[in-house]
Amino acid sequence: MNIVLLEPEIPANTGNIGRTCVACGAALHLIKPLGFSLSDKYVRRSGLDYWDKLTYFVYEDYTDFLRKNDDPVVYMASTKARKLYSEVRYPKNAYILFGKESAGIPEEILVKNRDYAVRIPMQNEIRSLNLSNSVAVLLYEAMRQHNFGSLNTKGELHRLRWDS
Repeated sequence: MNIVLLEPEIPANTGNIGRTCVACGAALHLIKPLGFSLSDKYVRRSGLDYWDKLTYFVYEDYTDFLRKNDDPVVYMASTKARKLYSEVRYPKNAYILFGKESAGIPEEILVKNRDYAVRIPMQNEIRSLNLSNSVAVLLYEAMRQHNFGSLNTKGELHRLRWDS
């Protein structure tokens, strides 16, 4: 799986998303301009000690991202989309794009990708969810559709044992 952040602005969100990507074995794609430096302590702190395990790529702009990834099909998470995220079948190597925290994905990009724009349902008076929460919702849905791939799906207690 591939998570794509278009011009992310908040370092802690990107750190949290990086940690989620590591947990799922997903790559993180960051499209400039970034609202922070990747060496920012808030990125590192929220990503804890997982940042060195993260596969990530940085692109100059959206066109650079498309070109370097052979013009992939990109699912686009947006509050403006008409289709629910759960109505889509994501391929195993899906690219899922999220816009910057303050403005989302530009409508000029959305209208060209109408069939791949998806939304998370929420109350009418709510503008949006936190970016890292939105990534987790869509990424885990995509992983669920593929039986979670190679992820560990069995929990174990540390000191005790589960009854059979």
